[in-house]
Amino acid sequence: MADDGCVIGDRWGVTTSETLRTYPCDDFVVSPTLRAWRGVGIDAPAATVWPWVAQVRLAPYSYDWIDNLGRRSPRQLEGLPEPQVGEAFTTAGGRRLGRIVSVDPGNQLTSTIMGAYMSYVLVPQEHDATRLLLKVVMRTTRWAAPGLSVGDLIMARRQLLNLKKLAERSGPRR
Repeated sequence: MADDGCVIGDRWGVTTSETLRTYPCDDFVVSPTLRAWRGVGIDAPAATVWPWVAQVRLAPYSYDWIDNLGRRSPRQLEGLPEPQVGEAFTTAGGRRLGRIVSVDPGNQLTSTIMGAYMSYVLVPQEHDATRLLLKVVMRTTRWAAPGLSVGDLIMARRQLLNLKKLAERSGPRR
């Protein structure tokens, strides 16, 4: 681990300014030993992206064959009500996992799962585009942090790319 706290795999698809901003998950972990940022640009407005982020409650949207026992994450919006604090964060392999700890509908969803806290933040851009940012923080041993960061990178990258594809497909055609 470098002196600045960087870990292998701690950044993907984010700018330096996006790593320097404050995320809601920062309020839940004092002095995290793991901080990881992920981001993707989506060619759809935030109002189109948000329902897909909120639908993570139904499935992980990453590698379904790994974390969802081969069950495919839904490819259509299911019309869920807005997420609520205290609700399960996701469902994987038929089990409800984690817990939502903070939500601002249309803007951010923050949850905890397996000791990690994560915030999905939507940042509207020009021309009806959105940056979907994800920050993960947790306290762990400094020796475990690189492995956890790389593992999260693999799964979170797939999740964000799937959410991007689904939102762009369901958004208004230009």
